[in-house]
Amino acid sequence: MILGCAPLSAETPVQTDPTLGIPLPQQPELRLTDVAQPAAPQAEAEATQAQTAQEPEIVTGTVSAGNRLRDPAKLDATAPLEAEEEPVTLDIPEIEMPAPDPALTPAAKTAPEPAEPPATQPQGPLRSVELLVPLPEMPKLVITVPPGLEFAGAVAEQLQDAVALQRLPERERNEIIAAYQANENKPFWIDGKGWNEAGKRIVAQLGRAGEDGLRPGDYPLPAFEASDKARLAEADIRLSALAVLYARDARGGRIDPRRLSKLITPTLYLPSATEVLSELAGARDAGAVLAAYNPPHEGYRRLKAKLAEMREHLDDTPLVRIPAGPPLKLGMRDERVPLVRARLGLGPSQEPVFDRSTSLALADFQKRAGLPANGILSERTLAALGKPASARGEEDIVAQMERWRWLPPDLGTDHIMVNVPEMRVRVVRSGKVVHEARTIIGKPESATPIFSHKMDHVVVNPSWYVPPSILKKEFLPGLAADPNYAAKRGYVVTRTKSGGISVRQPPGERNALGWIKFMFPNEHAVYLHDTPNRRLFTGERRALSHGCVRVENPFALADQVLGPEWTHERLKRLIGSGERRINLPQPLSIHLVYNTIVVGADGHVSRFDDVYGFHRLVRQALEQRG
Repeated sequence: MILGCAPLSAETPVQTDPTLGIPLPQQPELRLTDVAQPAAPQAEAEATQAQTAQEPEIVTGTVSAGNRLRDPAKLDATAPLEAEEEPVTLDIPEIEMPAPDPALTPAAKTAPEPAEPPATQPQGPLRSVELLVPLPEMPKLVITVPPGLEFAGAVAEQLQDAVALQRLPERERNEIIAAYQANENKPFWIDGKGWNEAGKRIVAQLGRAGEDGLRPGDYPLPAFEASDKARLAEADIRLSALAVLYARDARGGRIDPRRLSKLITPTLYLPSATEVLSELAGARDAGAVLAAYNPPHEGYRRLKAKLAEMREHLDDTPLVRIPAGPPLKLGMRDERVPLVRARLGLGPSQEPVFDRSTSLALADFQKRAGLPANGILSERTLAALGKPASARGEEDIVAQMERWRWLPPDLGTDHIMVNVPEMRVRVVRSGKVVHEARTIIGKPESATPIFSHKMDHVVVNPSWYVPPSILKKEFLPGLAADPNYAAKRGYVVTRTKSGGISVRQPPGERNALGWIKFMFPNEHAVYLHDTPNRRLFTGERRALSHGCVRVENPFALADQVLGPEWTHERLKRLIGSGERRINLPQPLSIHLVYNTIVVGADGHVSRFDDVYGFHRLVRQALEQRG
């Protein structure tokens, strides 16, 4: 209680800023007094006034309490508190701030000040300033969206469905999806208004698919509205899928040749979707790049030109509609015979008899149509008769163009070409034929296979090991009837480790391979070779071998493949001196092809017999797929 009633006083010593070296303003003295208390003695009041006069910078204030302190002895503990207290007021005058240090003010133009401010007006703590150098304008914020990014969401939603083309393999679909994801799902062929320049060129090439013997209907272009982002995105993906499908078809992917026959085994060079999209996206002319997937060979280009020529001159000869019915053979009577004769260009006959002249004319038609030339009016022959001649010719050209797609894009600057139906071999160097000769090919029951490979060596004085097929059909029955069957014919029979037998014909004049054979190891175990029966080359029908290709004048062919070191005379000196292998200076590409239709440089069309029916198989496969 005594402390509460006694006057309190506090005084703060003057302090100096250690950094700037200037005095800091002192804290004002806080005095607490009881307003109801008697005044202090006069001496004490005078001393206080004197001290205040000597220290004008100290600011004092007075806090007054509204009530006096009561005597605790007189307080009733049970009585409620009286609300007699008045609010406490704090009277503190304004503090005069020291003048600012010029060294600390920014280099700016200050507002003009009056020469002598009024003594009664306190100086403000801050002054307004005007910058000498105006602040630079902030650049406008421009956000640029990468081209195509606005379609990313729509592309991602449409990817799975848009690539689902019926003939496009699953691997290619996945590669297309991966290509878009790697491109941040941005489109390749569209912009905000439709197809971009690359897309337009691809679309134009797909529309010209018929010029290369392909079907434009296999590549239906998507329809879209320029304002519909979802449809635009779908169109972009679908165009990618169509371009990949076109490229694979152009390289021979429409049909699988191995399904047509086990003897048709070319290596197809089908491009991947990644390869196609990479080449198209980075090309100046995407349409030209897509067209280049078609065969680049001269034989193919001539067929393409002939196809265009045929379509310009359509056959408008009226057709004769022949009703369906049972097959007609030589000597049969049928009311349809006059119609058949009229369709074949024959004159009328007295009786409706399928005579010899009708049968021969029909066989000639069947040959030109790629059908079995048996002279029988079958259901297939009847269907062929119902087509215009131009339509049949187009189908033949297209089927032949398809077989060109089975060849490698690069035949080799130097290569050997054996056209099996033509029964001829040619050596080509730098695009020019430097040697050609007749050949003997396999019989229809032992057909020569169709494929490409590399010739790497020649064997002089070869031995002939009888193939398993010939061993089974000829030698085993002969040995069963006569144990000396092989010895009488100059063959050597030996036991193999597996318990079977091997039959070998040693080198010599009677050897089935003659004096030389040209080797290109392959799955069919066929090759080019000489023959002791050289008189067979004079015949027109030379499908006589067991599958290998016999070559007329084989030593002239050896001159071409072995180079100048091995001359004709040097090779002949090796005859009879034992088997000798000679490697080619460099492996030489060899292609066994099946070209039944060949267009010459002058545009003349040469046709060769479909000796194995391979042309017919290709044409039927294309028709069925369509």
